[in-house]
Amino acid sequence: MPRKKYTSEFKTKIVLSILQGDKEFNVICSENGLNPNMVRKWKQEFLQNAHLAFGADSL
Repeated sequence: MPRKKYTSEFKTKIVLSILQGDKEFNVICSENGLNPNMVRKWKQEFLQNAHLAFGADSL
């Protein structure tokens, strides 16, 4: 069975939900049928690349 692909928008929505803390991490994963390890990787990637949201010259 092929792996399911998730859009960047979906990943961002999930990570932002986790960062907002309205629900527990495991609840968000369970409600969306997601593997917690995969979501941890999304969160790590999101946080590592957050500086790109403002561009190189926006200080």
